[in-house]
Amino acid sequence: MGHARPAQRHYTYADYVEWPEDERFELIDGVAYAMAPAPTRSHQLVVVELSRQLANALKGGPCQVFVAPFDVRLPHGDEADAQVDTVLQPDVLVVCDPAKVDERGVRGAPDWVAEVLSPASAARDQTVKLAAYERAGVPEVWLLHPTDRVLTIYRREDGRYGRPQIQEMLGRVAIGVLPGVSVDLDLFTE
Repeated sequence: MGHARPAQRHYTYADYVEWPEDERFELIDGVAYAMAPAPTRSHQLVVVELSRQLANALKGGPCQVFVAPFDVRLPHGDEADAQVDTVLQPDVLVVCDPAKVDERGVRGAPDWVAEVLSPASAARDQTVKLAAYERAGVPEVWLLHPTDRVLTIYRREDGRYGRPQIQEMLGRVAIGVLPGVSVDLDLFTE
């Protein structure tokens, strides 16, 4: 798990944009977490295949696919960007509302997020980061574990994530929030 920046104060997006470009952090409720070193080969293979399948499926429609590093600013309300204290970089995300996308990334909840778990980020991805997605209203989050070949899907029900769907990374799986779009997990092989 990446280390946190010293908790001397509550950080915001205004601080975040001033940090050196060669130091990558995510902000979660004002706490800055250092990003892990460069992802592994298996992590990158999953990200590339997932984004390829989604881009092909969504081509010509309003939804767009983005991959990290790409900032997702998750405000608590209508605060100015400078005051936003949660800025995440999901591995793969889909945004269907073009008004949420600007040159700096996305402001507001993406429609769908995928995190590819790695030893350095798994604990944070499955706890504080997942809680931030839930609070922000991300309708569906996929956690993919390439080593164990396990997919965990969280879907919002009544404003919260219900019990996750956990399955082996096999076959074709529909993305609930993107009608007609599914992912062929059998193609996630080395």
